Amino acid sequence: MTQLSNREIAAIFFTVADMLEIKGESIHRVLSYRRAAETIQELPRDVRTVFNEGGLTDLPNIGKVLAEKIEELLTTGELSFLNKLADEIPLGVVDMLRIPGLGPKKAARFWKELNITSIEDLKQAAEAGELQKLSGMGAKSESKILEGIEALGRRSDRVRIGEAYELAHRLLDDLLAVEGALHGAVAGSLRRFKATIGDIDLLIASQESDSLMDAFVAHDLVHNVIVQGSTKSSVELLNGQQADLRVLPPDRYGTLLSYYTGSKEHNVRLRELAIKKGLSLNENAFVPLDGSDEILCAREEEVYTTLGLPWVPPELREDRGEVEAALADNLPNLITVDDMRGDLQMHTTFSDGKTSIREMALTAQARGYEYILITDHSYGLGVANGVTEEEIAIQRAEIDAVNAEFDGAFTVLHGIEVEIRADGSLDFDDEVLARFDLVQASLHTSLRQPREQITERLLNAMSYRNVDIIGHPRGQLILEREPADLDMDAIFEQALTRRIAMEINANPHRLDLDEAHARRAAELGVKLTISTDAHQPAELDNMRFGVGIARRAWVGADQVINTWPLDRLIQWIKERRS
Repeated sequence: MTQLSNREIAAIFFTVADMLEIKGESIHRVLSYRRAAETIQELPRDVRTVFNEGGLTDLPNIGKVLAEKIEELLTTGELSFLNKLADEIPLGVVDMLRIPGLGPKKAARFWKELNITSIEDLKQAAEAGELQKLSGMGAKSESKILEGIEALGRRSDRVRIGEAYELAHRLLDDLLAVEGALHGAVAGSLRRFKATIGDIDLLIASQESDSLMDAFVAHDLVHNVIVQGSTKSSVELLNGQQADLRVLPPDRYGTLLSYYTGSKEHNVRLRELAIKKGLSLNENAFVPLDGSDEILCAREEEVYTTLGLPWVPPELREDRGEVEAALADNLPNLITVDDMRGDLQMHTTFSDGKTSIREMALTAQARGYEYILITDHSYGLGVANGVTEEEIAIQRAEIDAVNAEFDGAFTVLHGIEVEIRADGSLDFDDEVLARFDLVQASLHTSLRQPREQITERLLNAMSYRNVDIIGHPRGQLILEREPADLDMDAIFEQALTRRIAMEINANPHRLDLDEAHARRAAELGVKLTISTDAHQPAELDNMRFGVGIARRAWVGADQVINTWPLDRLIQWIKERRS
C-alpha cells in the first residue's frame, strides 16, 4: 500500500479531468473525474481506510471504474490511464488551465498551433505578440491572457473553508474525547469564518497534555508529523494542510483562545488597549507592567472585560471598526444559523440535483426550516439539463403533491434559477416568470466580458419585473475562477430601486457575495438572501458558511429575507412585483 494522501489522489483525478477536457472528451466523462476528485479531496477520512473496508463505491461520485483506479493508485502509486494521457498531452499544457479565463480549447490551440507547452512559454509568446497569429486572437485577448497569468501568481496554498471545517472539527471532537481534555475550540481564520484557510489551529484546556499530543499525532487524518512537543504539536494532514494543537491549563485558556482567534491586526489593537491600562497581553496571560502578579483569564470574555470591552464575535475580529464599535457599546446584533427559516436556492433531479423535491423538503424540515425554494436551472445552462417551459407545470404538480403531504406543516415554494444570457436577456420572459413563486437570475457563462458590458448585462436582467433575487452575483469560484468585473455600486443601486435581493451563496466554492460587498449592500439597505445552492441533501449543512460570511459583513437577521416568516416573505414578493 502506497502513502499517497487524499489530496495527492484528488490532484491526479483533477489532472485526468483536465486532460480529457483538452482532448475534447464528453463533458460527462470529464465531470465524473472532477466530481470524484472533489469527493476524495473533501473526504474526512483516509481513503486508504475506506478502501480497506471495501467502501469506495459507497462514496458519492465513485463508481466501480473509478474505485478500481483508486485501488491502482493505492497499491502501485501510479495510474496507468494518466501515464497514457501524458504520452499524448504535455503536463505543461494541463498546467495552463490554472490561468483564470483560459479554457481547454484555447490551451489545445496554443499547444497544437504554436507549440506552447508551459505557462512560461505562454507568457513569453503573449508578451511578444505571438498569440495574435491565431485566428480570433487579438491584442485584447492577449492582454487577458497576461492578466490571467498575473492573477494566477496571486493565488495561495490556502484551502476552502468547507474542506478545512470538516477536518478541523473531526480532529477537535476526537481530541476532546481523550481523558484529561476539559474543553477546546477551533481557532484562527477558521473560527473567524474566512472563505479560505491556511493552517488549522486547535486549542484545548487540560492539565495533562501528553496523552492529547499522542492522540493528535496518531490520528488517522495525519499524513506526517512535523513536530511533537508538550504544549504544541504540528502535523501535515491528508489534504496537505498543516494543523497545530496547543494545550494550556484551563486557567489560561481564555487568553489562548483570544490570541489564536483574532487576526494579527485585531490582536495589535487589543495589545494597545492593554498597554494603556498598564498591562502587556500574550497568549498566556495579562502581565502588569509594574511587575505585579499575572492576570489569568479562564474564559475569553474575561480578556475583553479586562480591556473594558464587551465580547467581540470572532467573525468581526479583523480591525475593521469592531474595536471602536465595542468601545462605543455599538457592536451589531449579528445573524445566526438559528435565525434562518428557509433556504432559497437548491436543485433537484429536474436539473442537475441528485435527489427529488420531496427528499430535499424532508431534509430541510428536519433541520428546522419552515420553507424552501426549489430553484432548478432553466434550460439555457446546457450542462445542467435545465427546466424547459413545458416542464414548469410538471414540476409545479410535483411540488403541489409534496405540499399536500406536509399539510401546512412545511412549505415548498416553486422557483427557478433562470439563466442570464450573454446579451442580458433571460431564458423566460416576464409572463412565464410570473408562474413561479420566486425567481432568481444568475450569471454562469461569459464572465470575462468587459466591465461595462457585463454590468449592463446584469442590469438588464434586473429590469425584468419578476426577477426577485440575483444569485451569486459575481460568479466567483474560490481558488478556481476570479469574480466577474462588475460595477457593484450600479448593481446595488438597481437592486434598491427595484427592491431585488442579492444572494450570499453559502456553497464554500462560491461564498458570493463576499463579505466586503455584502457589508456594502447591507449598509445601503439592499436586502439579502443566504442560500446553500444545494444539489443534494447533505449540502444544506453549508448554510453555516453563508451565515459566517454575513456575520463577517456585520449583517443582522432582519436584513436577510429568508429569516422572515413565510407570510412576510410572500407579502414582500407581492409588493415588489407590483
